[in-house]
Amino acid sequence: MTKQLEWIPSPTPPEITTVFPQFLDLSRTVESADLATSFYRKVEIFKRSIDSLTQMQTSFAFFDDPPIAKLSGQIAQKWLGILQTAKNDLEKHPLYAQEIPQVYIAGAALNPEDAQTRFKGRQDLFREIENIALTSPPPTLLLYGRRRTGKTSTLNYLPQKVGGDLIPLRVDLQGAAAAETSYGVATSIVRQIIESARKSRNLTLNPPNQEDLRVDPFFTLQEWFIALESRISGKKFLLCLDEYELLEKIVTATNSRASLNFLRHIIQHRPAWILLFSGSNTLEEIADYWSDYLISTRYVRITFLEKPEAIELITQPIADFPDIYLPEAIERIIYWTNCQPYLVQLLCSELVDYLNRKYPQNNLQVKATAQDIENIIPKALEVGSAYFNEFWDNSLSAPEREFIRNLIKNADPMAQAPVVENKLIDKDILKLDEQNQVCFQVPLIERCFFQKVAQEN
Repeated sequence: MTKQLEWIPSPTPPEITTVFPQFLDLSRTVESADLATSFYRKVEIFKRSIDSLTQMQTSFAFFDDPPIAKLSGQIAQKWLGILQTAKNDLEKHPLYAQEIPQVYIAGAALNPEDAQTRFKGRQDLFREIENIALTSPPPTLLLYGRRRTGKTSTLNYLPQKVGGDLIPLRVDLQGAAAAETSYGVATSIVRQIIESARKSRNLTLNPPNQEDLRVDPFFTLQEWFIALESRISGKKFLLCLDEYELLEKIVTATNSRASLNFLRHIIQHRPAWILLFSGSNTLEEIADYWSDYLISTRYVRITFLEKPEAIELITQPIADFPDIYLPEAIERIIYWTNCQPYLVQLLCSELVDYLNRKYPQNNLQVKATAQDIENIIPKALEVGSAYFNEFWDNSLSAPEREFIRNLIKNADPMAQAPVVENKLIDKDILKLDEQNQVCFQVPLIERCFFQKVAQEN
């Protein structure tokens, strides 16, 4: 299946550019099922591919070119049959029913459409966001937390967790930041708002006039927001701008601060719209000009899970998950991760693969031990290397890395400016122990940093 689109010319003709690359991406996803480490994971890949293909098939109805739309629909229908047959065959395999299901999601943000109940905890966070958003006048919100702490997952689950008075609309600024013009940025924002309204509250929003959007993108967006207020009265729109730091890239690419001026206008003059910025940096860590645009910002911090929430994630990621953990194994996972959500998912995911390999038959009767957790730590560090490398290379400043080197080498880290230590504590990397001595928050991150420093020597 993955070889069927190799005939596509490069560059592709304009009339098929929007269609066939989608099939190509899907075929690559299906190909990855061959490399999956378990039958359960293979089936999950086919399920996601079937869902994606179904959504693609629906979108073909809106194409301006009827012949392309018809042909694309026929291809999608044929592929759906192939994928459904492949999934059914895998589900009938004897080993499928004997292995531990691989349901942990390490890396990608959780989405209620496919992750369902795998998102755990954060009730206080949802309540805080809702209460702040419904105050009058509402402040601007900044959902702040370091990478892989669950910010995007939180935004994805907001529609399920807040009341109907709020309409959460998530905009991923990674997509908008790929545009090189203000029109491209505005078009991305419109598309994502329309899709988010459909998913979050089953609302159908008509887009603004495309020609107006092309001529004056952000003024047209402003007028569109006013029109939406009039149409959907009595509600508050919670506009969630994920990866908000990328607005700096938009300012640079467009050589204009029109996007920021638009947001400032919404903050100051459209009380029906509440802006929630989500990112890994506080306002003090980004460009100075932000202070002119984000006034009266209320910080909402997201950090590690509470221990009961982490235990629920470990033992019951989905309903009816088999009982595979001895209490000692659960405690070792808690120890190594300190309830950091991504790392919990990472260790549990590696453990399931480890047990399925070690016990290819009757592994549902296996109970993971503390030693099993110790055995998977090297593999977890390897699999999570992208996260750990990004943490070390991009999330830490040069003075912060030097502080950590001194701490690891038992040098005097206090010789550094105290502000560096405070920043590392704020980033959930370090903490003060009972003797008021600085130490690492997360043993798994500590192990990784020890290895990095050792490799430098």
